[in-house]
Amino acid sequence: MVVIMDKLLYINPIVLAFIATMFTYFINLLGSCTVLLFKNVSKKLLDCFLAFGAGIMIASSFFSLLNPAIKKANELNMISWLVISIGFLCGGLFIVLSDKFLNKMITNKNIKANKRSILMFSAITLHNIPEGMAIGVAFASLFNNPDMSILISSIMLAFGIGIQNFPEGVATSLPLRREGVSKAKALFIGQASGLVEPFSGVLGCIFAFHINSILPLLLSFSAGAMIATCVSELIPESSKTHKTASTLWFTLGFIVMMILDVALG
Repeated sequence: MVVIMDKLLYINPIVLAFIATMFTYFINLLGSCTVLLFKNVSKKLLDCFLAFGAGIMIASSFFSLLNPAIKKANELNMISWLVISIGFLCGGLFIVLSDKFLNKMITNKNIKANKRSILMFSAITLHNIPEGMAIGVAFASLFNNPDMSILISSIMLAFGIGIQNFPEGVATSLPLRREGVSKAKALFIGQASGLVEPFSGVLGCIFAFHINSILPLLLSFSAGAMIATCVSELIPESSKTHKTASTLWFTLGFIVMMILDVALG
């Protein structure tokens, strides 16, 4: 395992970002595939997936994104607290305003049938953009500092995002099936919501590499977007009906990420 990890350090970070985001897409695809097997999936199981993924994502937002952003800003002699705050705020506002736009757009078009499914698909697709970019930007840090702890943190970030992509795939495909859409079409639409992650991941990595000076801003933007997604979508949804179980799985997800970072960093 150690040998494999050492070899990964010598692979182009753009390639690593693509592989990592293809993994998150594949987990989304697996979630969508449940439409072929079940009409319904345990709500408690989905809530635990969402909560565990949210715990890893919030821990990753600091360990893999905000902390490296602060260090990079200091190295570039920036006013670190100001740059990080601006990036974080912009990331959070991006998610909030995007959600409002989607709700307004669908309402204005008077789409009555499948409104919830359309909104869910649009929201998940939109949220996958900063998630993919977060992975890409995290791996971009390896260009200037091919360190094992950065590699592990980036992989764990992708792992956390991948975990919460499973219930997102389920949440997109199953409602469509319940509303009369064929299994094949429900599967196709569900997996399509995850396709943006490999593209945004590669673009985020390339962008961060070529414009190194804005890396702190991109890292903090991604962190703000991910935490806003967790706070506005994942945590409320997972704790709505299974608060105790979701809280425990969220805590476990955070601890897993924190232990890995401390042990390897």
